[in-house]
Amino acid sequence: MTPKSPEAPVRHVDVAVLGAGFAGIGMAARLASRGIRDFVVIERADDVGGVWRDNTYPGAACDIRSDVYSLSFAPNPDWSRSYGSQPEILEYLRATAREQGLYEHMLFGTELQDASWDAAANLWRLTTSTGELTARVLVSGHGPLIDPVWPTIPGLESFAGPRFHTAQWDHSVDLAGKRVAVIGTGASSIQVVPEVAKVAGHLTVFQRSAPWIIPRNDKPTSERRRRAFRRFPALQRIARRLEFLRAEVNFLGFKYKPVGAAAAQQSLAFLRKQVKDPALRAKLTPDYRIGCKRILVTSAYYPALTRPNVSLETSAITAVEGSTIVTADGNRHEVDVIIGGTGFNATEPSVARLVRGTDGRTLSEHWASHTAALRGTAVPGFPNLFLSLGPNTATGHTSTLLYIEPETQHSIACMQAVLKGGKRWIEVRPEVMRAHNDALQQRLAGSVWSLCRSWYRTQEGRVVALFPGFTAEYVKAVRRPDLTAYRLG
Repeated sequence: MTPKSPEAPVRHVDVAVLGAGFAGIGMAARLASRGIRDFVVIERADDVGGVWRDNTYPGAACDIRSDVYSLSFAPNPDWSRSYGSQPEILEYLRATAREQGLYEHMLFGTELQDASWDAAANLWRLTTSTGELTARVLVSGHGPLIDPVWPTIPGLESFAGPRFHTAQWDHSVDLAGKRVAVIGTGASSIQVVPEVAKVAGHLTVFQRSAPWIIPRNDKPTSERRRRAFRRFPALQRIARRLEFLRAEVNFLGFKYKPVGAAAAQQSLAFLRKQVKDPALRAKLTPDYRIGCKRILVTSAYYPALTRPNVSLETSAITAVEGSTIVTADGNRHEVDVIIGGTGFNATEPSVARLVRGTDGRTLSEHWASHTAALRGTAVPGFPNLFLSLGPNTATGHTSTLLYIEPETQHSIACMQAVLKGGKRWIEVRPEVMRAHNDALQQRLAGSVWSLCRSWYRTQEGRVVALFPGFTAEYVKAVRRPDLTAYRLG
């Protein structure tokens, strides 16, 4: 009888990071720079990149200027345009991971299946698709825009032709000459539509509500500018600071109604300039306060809708019958391909269903009544767990990276109290988080974001995605943690 081979020992690390997008790469690089080298980054795909790896739809690009859409410790003087494209941003992330020596810490093709806190051993026990491991500290670098959603439409699942989401683009489908439907008019759709319109036989865009749009003003970066940034890095830091300040000024439009009204008039003037047809322009005029939903940045979307092979449909979709989309006005639209530009489940992250705290309940169960975390980074009942881009840390006016980096500093300072301070665990005090969240929700209740339906809000109407203040306020509050807000044991 062949003796049974002993089981391989479970790997143990000081820190396990979930996700290899901007948040995961930023965290990993900072851990290494702080002398914390015993960490792994768990990534379900086969490379780094996060949303910039997954979103490969035509026209995919950033709507934040490149000056602030990079990690502060890894400046890129060679951005080719004012706004980075998807391939360029993905290559930036790959290059940053290589230069920071992070690939040796990556566990690719590994999907988290369960993460449970072991109170007896004071560590996290992780079950993944490639095995088990334990970690003293767990960091979730999963952003909010990773789980695509489709609307509930009778018959949609049995559509006769190809159907795919912008975040899961099917490059095997040739759209040339086809009758194409794009459902949704959000940030991805307004980039996709101009590209699809160039090749489709006919494109129908189904709009639930008209977005507020401002011009992109994108242009190539001159070689002179790139050369100056390479030679004098301080100039690039100055450019980054100026763009940061410009975005902070833009936030005044969210905070003060008269400033927002002025911005709305500029947006409507842009609409009038690009769309001469009064009937189409009426369909494209928003009926809610600017800033309530995400303001979109494009100079190509409106012209695409004026093409003879493009139509805008504002009547709600009631059903899909075979290859026909039926709308509430009784019209029937024959289409060959359906593309969903219908966003993501941003308020209920799937990773929250996999992480279990001290009471055995998942983070999702703790958040059943209200999604909340202390400054978006820590939750009572979940020791040694830190979040990046957690609740109320998104932004409507500037780069999310300006939030990710101070969150990273905060989390590392907390975990060092454990890893280097002779402690076993650190956990935010429940009363501190409640007071913080009550104050936050009081500010949000009267904000522009509380006025309409958007991905910033839950179905119950709570704004759980956005921070209600200037970026500088958040950075100051979160960068250096007040350890009296935590319990250590």
